[in-house]
Amino acid sequence: MGGKSAAQNIEQICFSNTGILSDEFLRLYPALFEDATHHIEIIKAMAQKWKGLTRQELITATDLPDGGTLTNYLDELTHSGFITPYNAFGKKQKDLLYRLTDEYSLFYLQFMQHSALQPQKATWQQLSQTQAYKSWSGYAFENLCLKHSEQIKKALGISGIYSESSSFYHKGTATQQGVQIDLLIDRKDNVINLFELKFYTESFSISKSYADDLRNKVGAFNTLTKTKKQVFLNLLSTFGLKPNEHSIGLISSALSIDILFEKI
Repeated sequence: MGGKSAAQNIEQICFSNTGILSDEFLRLYPALFEDATHHIEIIKAMAQKWKGLTRQELITATDLPDGGTLTNYLDELTHSGFITPYNAFGKKQKDLLYRLTDEYSLFYLQFMQHSALQPQKATWQQLSQTQAYKSWSGYAFENLCLKHSEQIKKALGISGIYSESSSFYHKGTATQQGVQIDLLIDRKDNVINLFELKFYTESFSISKSYADDLRNKVGAFNTLTKTKKQVFLNLLSTFGLKPNEHSIGLISSALSIDILFEKI
């Protein structure tokens, strides 16, 4: 709406009683699917695990039986653009990670469904100052990056090299730290690009402790996967990287959000 800030428009459209998106979630899935109860169950389960869920984890979270019916639900949600399956590096097809990638559903489940219970307290101006907003912003940025992997490859200059995009997750143990990499590009020229995806409101600066964490992550990835390929660490952040002594020699290339909207 003209003459209003983004926050004011979100407040009006999503959080007011007359907002056109205030109850869209309740109408959306029943309008698309004959019996949407289980589709919504799946969406809500995925909204709780931002790293994504494997098929077996999804079965555990929803108590839905394994079989062709579940496959149909997942296929319908995938083809409708609500969820996206991603390959898990070094894993079999059954270990595909399913992520909630529909922006409106994620926003509704994170903020709007709770605000309906306390309409006088849960305004967007208040919610946008919370830690929940920061976490959601980071996840939404990750999804944006994952949807534009071809633009990322172009920015790296590797569009002509056959490659596969995937993710990597390893739960920590008493002797091994956990590792989560939301995007990696496995290339046929014996290189793997690991990506740190960071939503930040200005140029991102790497501290000494964060640099140590990144080195440990790369080391853990090499150890766990036993890869013989050369591993490059890349950063993709909102406004790019502010180089310093901690990023030199650590970050192979730094990209900003602008590259996601380049023509392929």
